[in-house]
Amino acid sequence: MYVVLGATGNTGHIVAKTLLGNGQKVRVVGRSAERLQALAAEGGEIFVGDVTDGPTLARAFKGAQAAYVMVPPNTTTNDYRAFQDRASDAIAAAVQNAGVKNIVSLSSIGADKASGTGPVVGLYNLEQKLNQIEGVDVLHLRAGYFMENTLPQVAVVRMMGSMAGPVRPELKLPMIAAEDIGAAAAEALLSGDLRGKHSRELQGQRDLTYTEVASIVGKAIGKPSLGYVQAPDEQLRGAMVQMGMSANLVGLILEMAGALNSGHMKALEPRSASTTTPTTFETFVAEEFAPAYRVQTAA
Repeated sequence: MYVVLGATGNTGHIVAKTLLGNGQKVRVVGRSAERLQALAAEGGEIFVGDVTDGPTLARAFKGAQAAYVMVPPNTTTNDYRAFQDRASDAIAAAVQNAGVKNIVSLSSIGADKASGTGPVVGLYNLEQKLNQIEGVDVLHLRAGYFMENTLPQVAVVRMMGSMAGPVRPELKLPMIAAEDIGAAAAEALLSGDLRGKHSRELQGQRDLTYTEVASIVGKAIGKPSLGYVQAPDEQLRGAMVQMGMSANLVGLILEMAGALNSGHMKALEPRSASTTTPTTFETFVAEEFAPAYRVQTAA
């Protein structure tokens, strides 16, 4: 039995679908039974629960040989780090109480740092808590910059005629598609070869700057001269709050951007076959960004 947290999320649903496609018994955990129905139709066992509820998660993990764990986003909380710590406390307690022996966790590049990386500090803490559990083999997948993080730029391009954000335009980022993270997690779980406690970076198909991102997007949406502007934090702060994020989370995201800009937060492993994943940004734009842009433009 495998357990997948965040089974309706960008990475979790790929993990669950891959395991089910390989004929495995999978318990899919999420906050909405309705959203889990698609996985139930493929053979998943639904379990509705909150990731901050340790006793409930212990029941979800009961009888499992392995689990995929992650802290889901909570964009409206006024104390994002406290939410992360409640979730990581609950996950670690549940893993220990249920006796799960193999864990793959969703972490991030920068999770080697105990401070100064915004929301990634919560993933550093998750790693530390899981590493302290005796008798459990753990693989932390330290993912790069999600390609999905560029999707809010759809609205920015429509309003401003360019892309804009807090990172330096020439900063190389290891950009990765969420589906590739899910595929790597499922592969690790299916291998049954988790020994000890390790981390592994997932750096995407290649590193890209936001200037390069804007060029790729521009060609795909019929704006070949599309550019990117590094905007001041205070300008971005108001815009991100208007998008529905809490001011607390926005502050953490800007701290993370600063850590990327300064090099405090960066990939540490040399790029290799193990850290490189297949989906190109061009493919992501064709399949996700451009359709989203066309839908908003038509609306």
